[in-house]
Amino acid sequence: MQSAVPGATLFRRGKVRDVYEAGGDRLVIVASDRLSAFDVVLPTPIPDKGRVLTELSSFWFDRTERVVPNHLVSTNIDDLPAVFREVPELDGRAVLVKRCERIDVECVARGYIAGSGWTEYKALGTVASETLPKGLEESQRLDEPIFTPATKAVTGHDVNISRAQLSSLVGSELAKQLEETTLELYRKAHAYALGRGLILADTKFEFGFYDGKLTLIDEALTPDSSRYWDAASYKPGGSPPSYDKQYVRDFLVRSGWNKEPPAPALPPEVIAGTSQRYRECYGKLTGEEWFG
Repeated sequence: MQSAVPGATLFRRGKVRDVYEAGGDRLVIVASDRLSAFDVVLPTPIPDKGRVLTELSSFWFDRTERVVPNHLVSTNIDDLPAVFREVPELDGRAVLVKRCERIDVECVARGYIAGSGWTEYKALGTVASETLPKGLEESQRLDEPIFTPATKAVTGHDVNISRAQLSSLVGSELAKQLEETTLELYRKAHAYALGRGLILADTKFEFGFYDGKLTLIDEALTPDSSRYWDAASYKPGGSPPSYDKQYVRDFLVRSGWNKEPPAPALPPEVIAGTSQRYRECYGKLTGEEWFG
């Protein structure tokens, strides 16, 4: 599940992506078929997943660049250094990007109460330490989307932090900019997805700086970083059918796994079902049938 590029220098290997040096202020990012759940990389790859992530991120980078610039330079393998062009398996998975100074925070926007947010709300009446109205149901839409940042972990568990803690980490001015940009991206993407028959329940972004400007990096609005529901069958009070990795999370919860490494292998039906959901998400959002 790990990419191998003879002659290339590995810059960083994340939970899903492998990042290589590409000379100057450029990097090459390779999206693998690895899947992480509960911040643990699973031992079983998901066919086509890396290519779907690459195509959807490119799609969303193009649609959101008026809100905030992004790091993408090219998705064409012919634009990559020669050592990458010699590995045909990278086609559709590898992208050339600007090297940015990463902000080690995950910026999460939640328009609906679900997942870990719902778990916290049931216990404490809060999400990321922010008090919410009483009496909300699981998957209910919030009056306004909320911003819930988290620390960014290369390995291990990300940790939710309050907005006040974020201000202490990065300064109040940047914290405000991150919140405003995250929520604007969410609102625009939610409106677009709804028009395509999907509800964008929540999503997370990562940012960095390039030439002193805030820049969207990593990925954008993929089934890995987002929670997508079928709009036609949506109703609050439960967990709606999804087009993301919630299908895997549900299996893992049923399995009794303690959410600590090592994770259990996924059965064939869960692998196939997850791959199909990712492809369907691509088709619904782009209006194009998955070509893989």
